[in-house]
Amino acid sequence: MTAAQGPDRVVVVGQGYVGLPLTVRAVEAGFDVVGFDVDKSRVDRLGHGLTFIDDVTDDDVAAALATGRFRPSADPADLAGFDVAVVTVPTPLADGAPDLSAVSAAATALAPHVRAGCCVVLESTTYPGTTEEVFVPLLEADGPLRAGRDFRVGYSPERIDPSNPTWGFRNTPKIVSGVDAGSADAVAAFYARLVDRVVPVSGTREAELAKLLENTFRHVNIALVNELAVFCHGLGIDVWSVVDAAATKPFGFMPFTPGPGVGGHCLPIDPSYLSWQVRRTLGQNFRFVEIANDVNEHMPDYVASRATAHLNRERKAVNGSTVLLLGLAYKRNSGDARNSPAITVAHRLLDLGATVLAADPLIDAAQVPPGVALVEVSEETLAAADLVVVLTDHDVLDWELVGRFADRVLDTRRRLVEPGTDRL
Repeated sequence: MTAAQGPDRVVVVGQGYVGLPLTVRAVEAGFDVVGFDVDKSRVDRLGHGLTFIDDVTDDDVAAALATGRFRPSADPADLAGFDVAVVTVPTPLADGAPDLSAVSAAATALAPHVRAGCCVVLESTTYPGTTEEVFVPLLEADGPLRAGRDFRVGYSPERIDPSNPTWGFRNTPKIVSGVDAGSADAVAAFYARLVDRVVPVSGTREAELAKLLENTFRHVNIALVNELAVFCHGLGIDVWSVVDAAATKPFGFMPFTPGPGVGGHCLPIDPSYLSWQVRRTLGQNFRFVEIANDVNEHMPDYVASRATAHLNRERKAVNGSTVLLLGLAYKRNSGDARNSPAITVAHRLLDLGATVLAADPLIDAAQVPPGVALVEVSEETLAAADLVVVLTDHDVLDWELVGRFADRVLDTRRRLVEPGTDRL
């Protein structure tokens, strides 16, 4: 659009951990943005200047609203008239297969509003082929316009890392692709106004697979060091010292650290998209993914077994013991508990009959499992616990206090340095 016509109109479908940071950045860049979500309560909160994710503050939302160029909406009629539409909806697994129902619903909702010259981008993580085989046909279903010929379609995988203090939406390189050269150029031009660097790739399938490779790489390497941690404990070797020593090599090695498992919106799910597609298309198993899934999914059970062993050494049973969990979010300095292994550990200990307390000042109380009492870290709660288990090492927790008053600790994150701390 020209300056006389006003700013380009952008629709962002999905206002969660991916869509909301994109929305706020697009408003900052001068776009007129509709933040669409089917969750009306979420839309209402945004309309009152309230956030619900770590990486966007209330002030950020209020500033976007104050420009007059941000309209949160749950009304499909507000999708009309867009120049660019970006779909950032969840793609969970259902019985081991990708659930594209939200992607399909978004494409169906956008289809009546597709017009010549517009651009539609899918950001949701999915298997290679989704953009061209699922997304495009739904966009084309309502009329004679065709992707590539009449309007532009592309894929640009999200790279959101909640609570990362170094890499945010703007300075993280953005992979861009299109169903044809014109679409690729349009997608690149849009994101070039939002981020410092765009990285064009040859096609949408390559872009879709690049996202899966990124997460599979991390998933597999975390599984490697998690299994190594289990073996090191049996061998009487400090796995953390081993990782530190290996990390001094300046080439050919990247350090990963063990923990109670993997969580969040990517690692427990995304690699399985690729495994599913390989099985469906080639009739083979993606063995690295299957093994990594098995190792990481069993880490909460391993942590529970280590907690049991620790209490046994004190001549105490899990049943009836008070266990204080430090951190329930899936990663440090975040309130995000999606697929958190800490939640699974809590369930395992409850099943074994423990009285489970948890301290996590960042998590929403609604995410705390039933049966778990949310408490503050204090001298009294630490001293009363038969065992303290460090699951998420938030900086806001008082670790000096924990070190002074927690007598029996199982630390899965190497946060404590006190002698006698039982490390993963």
